[in-house]
Amino acid sequence: MENAEKIKATAIKKEPNYRGVKAMPFVIGNETFEKLGTIGTSSNLLVYLTTVFNMKSITATNVINIFNGTCNFGTLLGAFLSDTYLGRYKTLGLASVSSFLGMLVLTMTATFPSLHPPKCGSGACVEASMGQMAFLVTAFVFLVMGASGIRPCNLAFGADQFNPNTESGKQGINSFFNWYYFTFTFAMMVSLTVIVYVQASVNWAIGLAIPAFLMFLSCAFFFVGTRIYVMILPRGSPITSVVQTLVVAFKKRKLQLPAQPLNSLLAYHSPDSINSRLPYTDQFRWLNKAAIITEKDEIAEDGSAADPWNLCSIQQVEEIKCVIRVVPIWVSGVIYYVILIQTQTYLVFQALQTDRRLGRGAFKIPAATYNAFTMISLTIWIPVYDRLLVPLLRRLTGKQEGITMLQRIGFGLLLATLTMLLSGAVEAHRRTVALTRPTLGVEPHRGAVSAMSGYWLTPQLALAGVSEAFAVIGQIELFYKQFPENMRSFAGSFLFCGFAISSYFTSFLVSVVHNTTRVGVSGNWLAEDLNEGRLDYFYYLVAGLEFLNLGYFLVCAKWYRYKTSDDTSGDEGKMEVAMEKIDAQKSV
Repeated sequence: MENAEKIKATAIKKEPNYRGVKAMPFVIGNETFEKLGTIGTSSNLLVYLTTVFNMKSITATNVINIFNGTCNFGTLLGAFLSDTYLGRYKTLGLASVSSFLGMLVLTMTATFPSLHPPKCGSGACVEASMGQMAFLVTAFVFLVMGASGIRPCNLAFGADQFNPNTESGKQGINSFFNWYYFTFTFAMMVSLTVIVYVQASVNWAIGLAIPAFLMFLSCAFFFVGTRIYVMILPRGSPITSVVQTLVVAFKKRKLQLPAQPLNSLLAYHSPDSINSRLPYTDQFRWLNKAAIITEKDEIAEDGSAADPWNLCSIQQVEEIKCVIRVVPIWVSGVIYYVILIQTQTYLVFQALQTDRRLGRGAFKIPAATYNAFTMISLTIWIPVYDRLLVPLLRRLTGKQEGITMLQRIGFGLLLATLTMLLSGAVEAHRRTVALTRPTLGVEPHRGAVSAMSGYWLTPQLALAGVSEAFAVIGQIELFYKQFPENMRSFAGSFLFCGFAISSYFTSFLVSVVHNTTRVGVSGNWLAEDLNEGRLDYFYYLVAGLEFLNLGYFLVCAKWYRYKTSDDTSGDEGKMEVAMEKIDAQKSV
């Protein structure tokens, strides 16, 4: 009890001055302008590569997938630097400046004729030169560096502004996850309408200069709020503790776990640690061997292991268990993200070969703007869910979040399957109309434009938006809450690494389908002219993958155990309670 009081006193002494409400205008302002800038640059990047840099659709699609995958994989490095050396504030500051430079360079490729190939005429298109491609790649490198730092830290930095030990702070964090995604969708919606229109109908140079300026405003908003932010300093690499636990568990793999671990496992928790103390669990019991105290192990005066490469505390063991438990859920997300990638690539090509006229006038909605319908459904749904459904569900279930995080993710995965089935049916109808009825002209470098209205694409996009509201926000919340506190930047990167692998997987899937499927004499499912291909078959293939993924997720969700903590008792008392629970479970 005396030890617990010391730990409690230390925690109170080091309690930061939380200013969640005051800091939010700067955090949300930075987030909104940053998303307006980055999304305004990337949302129409596929069209930019095909029209300005004269790339084929397959090549441009793979370039976008690889670019997105590299951005998302880079978040691992950004999270490591943030949690180990720089802290989230410095990482966000440096990354924001890098993103601004990347957008500036990309704008130059559209502004100066010498930095991009000439526009395709009646003859063959001229490919970009090595120098022009080098300049384009330079822009991509800066954008990758920026995304690598911003993506894993933005969400965690915003949540850091709330006190997790108070009821108001907990509710603030729960709402912040929803409103964080709300600003993302709002920025996406503006980018896919106003900015994309300027890029497609006015001028590419101006259309890319606007998001570059917005990114400059994002940097300004971020640095203005410096004096208000709660800045949690890095406390060394959390990866070291993970590696130590795995190494020690391997060294002691031949030891037998004691029947009563109370006196045989190291129950030490550093008073300086920002991590909540975790109770002993019986899951992944082989890892518990890392905390077995043998005759060769030495204990320091403060109760910690003298050599952390030969002995670990049960706290370290339970922290790595938290990460391991999340991995199977994360894998299901990799397959889920495939549907989100389709809305950024092949849906744009679909829209190009539909009737995009607004009413009876001559104005045509830019193809990339159709993604705004996903954002509109998200923007409408999130406030309804957060302000109306969650309070209702809270009364029905007694849970603070209304429904569990896994239930939220699972429902999103179910909607993903329905989304792809609907997408396949709509594409089959678009193709049938194009082949059996009069067309509306020819889309350059593609084919005949179907008389089917582009508004037929909105139901699948709206359904994809609601699916994203459940699945992605649920995963964001799960990773943030289930990871140890000193690994929350890694929790953010965990999500984006899933996006990265999904981007590479989608690129691989597109290449395989393009090279192995056949339609007619020389066509394939993913032909340049969608009327000569069978994109609907590809959508049905993805629907099948999503259905199998849903079954896999349900199995993982049944096995999953949520992280719990108990900071009200000492280490020994906590372990006694945990052991009593485990013994009771075994006796049932």
